[in-house]
Amino acid sequence: MKLKEESAQTRTKDERVLTLLDKMSIEEKVGQMTQVTLGMLMKDGSTTQVDENKLKEAIAENMVGSILNVAGHALSVEQWHDILTKIQDISLQETPNSIPVLYGIDAIHGANYTLGSTLFPHNIGMAATRNIDLVKEAAKITAKEVRASGIRWNFDPTMGVGRQPLWSRFEETYGEDVYVTTSMSEAAIVSYEEDGLENITAVAACMKHYLGYSFPQTGKDRTPAYIPEVMLREIFLPPFAAASGAGVSTVMINSGEINGMPVHGSSYYLQDILRDELNFEGLAVSDWEDIKRLHLRHHIAATPKEAVKIAVNAGVDMSMVPMDYSFRNLLIELVNEGAVSEERIDEAVYRILKLKFDLGLFNNPYPEKEAVKNFGKDAYKQVALNAARESITLLKNNNNLLPLSKNSKILLAGPAAHDITALHSSWSYVWQGNDRKYYPESTLSIKEAFINKIGEENVICNAALQFNDQVNYNTGFIRANAGKADYIVLALGERAYAESPGGIHDLALDKNQIELAEAASATGKPVILLLVEGRPRVISGIEPKTDAILMLYRPGSQGANATADILFGDYNPSGKLPFTYPRESGDVLMYDHKNSETFNEIIVDNYEQNGFNPQWPFGFGLSYTSFEYSELKLNKAVFTTDEAIEVSVKLTNSGKVKGKEAIELYTTDLYASVSPSVKRLKRFQKVELGPGESNTFKFELTSNDLSFINTSGQRVVEKGAFKLSIGDQTIEFNIGEDNL
Repeated sequence: MKLKEESAQTRTKDERVLTLLDKMSIEEKVGQMTQVTLGMLMKDGSTTQVDENKLKEAIAENMVGSILNVAGHALSVEQWHDILTKIQDISLQETPNSIPVLYGIDAIHGANYTLGSTLFPHNIGMAATRNIDLVKEAAKITAKEVRASGIRWNFDPTMGVGRQPLWSRFEETYGEDVYVTTSMSEAAIVSYEEDGLENITAVAACMKHYLGYSFPQTGKDRTPAYIPEVMLREIFLPPFAAASGAGVSTVMINSGEINGMPVHGSSYYLQDILRDELNFEGLAVSDWEDIKRLHLRHHIAATPKEAVKIAVNAGVDMSMVPMDYSFRNLLIELVNEGAVSEERIDEAVYRILKLKFDLGLFNNPYPEKEAVKNFGKDAYKQVALNAARESITLLKNNNNLLPLSKNSKILLAGPAAHDITALHSSWSYVWQGNDRKYYPESTLSIKEAFINKIGEENVICNAALQFNDQVNYNTGFIRANAGKADYIVLALGERAYAESPGGIHDLALDKNQIELAEAASATGKPVILLLVEGRPRVISGIEPKTDAILMLYRPGSQGANATADILFGDYNPSGKLPFTYPRESGDVLMYDHKNSETFNEIIVDNYEQNGFNPQWPFGFGLSYTSFEYSELKLNKAVFTTDEAIEVSVKLTNSGKVKGKEAIELYTTDLYASVSPSVKRLKRFQKVELGPGESNTFKFELTSNDLSFINTSGQRVVEKGAFKLSIGDQTIEFNIGEDNL
């Protein structure tokens, strides 16, 4: 669905914006391009009360056009309304042209900076659902709750393809696959904006972080990426191309650099590709302090002033400064000196004002009272529960150990057993997500959900509220109490973190958690692992010592309930891995690797094809029932490039319980002028079948689904043989003519 029907070529200029631009001074225009953080506008020592003198300095004196963020933690709807009302009072009453302020927030898995909001699984878990409808529902609810808070611009979705699992923002991605990332990102954007930006159920979306941010070579946040042009266009550009084609309103720029060029300073990425190639017409905003960092970190600018010149001339429209007015002051100097043209300033400010008009800010910039009715509805919790249930992925189930009887006695241990923050992680009421006092009282830990499900008398647990509390790693407790339990359940994984503070040097699970698992295994009791983590942590040393494993990801506000539902048989798991789960830290290989990467020469001149050996492959996920695929068919065997490829497959639930299955369609180009991947996901569909039920499902491909980027940077389809696979079924076909 395209949100805005006019193309870049035919779109006419908004006369309202042009009229306003003609009235504005350079100082006011440059102020519009300036974005500061709320923290610098608060009363000293306060996180909830704005300082009106500081507000006037920002808006009346410096004519700041945009504000973002919180001052440390989430606010109530009422607190947001109070702050935003004071901001807009000054913008209307004390600026030359009464231009309202555009407020932006990072609401990336729910309205996570508003107290009492509903938080959904992070994108990595949403990708595991393989359910586009759930992505749409979660985004729609997020839009409603953000708008109810009085905010109209959401810095979401994160669209970097997650192919560097060391990266601390991996949990914010939709995983390693291009098609999953593209389709889910586009679905979220459409849900955010489709009701019309002026509507109380919509917010302006922001595709981020353009481009290549998710692939830092070292795995450390905001560090360089080295991405060949073919890979850039094959892997990292398609989600942004689709979002731009759908008419997304804004873009946030990658904080890092690609092949030595910081994206904030690159006219190639910001103009040649983003504007000219993708025809993106919306607002481009920097990330946090990133224009300054062209000088401070990247060293492509000798002074802060030169950094401003480079970034604005390259194509950045708004600077997330965010804690002073240096950008505004330096840019005024640059315009007066002729180093930045007034035409470029007008171009940027046009986009900013156009968005403000589209959002209805000029009609009513204040929090909309009627929007509050859309906040905190009980139905939202059910959507969060459904999303968490469908995301959780069953990775191991020896001898069908799961589900457990509700009469079982459980020894529950591990750092994530009673810590609600690990279930949510980044951007959860505080930036790091690690302060439980801001979470709703209704938020349950795994321990509490287990007690609710099977009774306190059946749960033996010593877990502490904080992830790093040493009580959580007491192997003696396991040895002393194992005899009282039927099963040992270990909730292991990662603490809550966001961005750089979540950086790691090794994918291996922490030693103290490994020791817990080894102690549990030594008791002889069946051991079940619950992995609460935002990226794959290597567990190959303990995996053979366990009997069942559930991957929870970061399941959000209903994650504990969903876990209990699945573990004790009230829900049949259906999640599919959105990434390849590595067996070793130094052996990270994506599912769509090249054929040559599977060859392994351990003995000279003796090549074994075992080079791809993950713990679990992309798309893996077990169920409490069984599914069988059959009768994979195409409408013909030879196609021209302008013909649709019609695919059908029969799916049967051959087990004894109802279940959901993600049908995944992969294609393989058997031979191509650029070495092809072993397979690529091209379609998926989540379906539900009762025991013994069968149904035939249909898909349609186009020649573009078989295309690739050649060495000249062009997307092409080459004639020849292809393979298509769904489940254990495969079929070959040919593209016989090349009409492109």
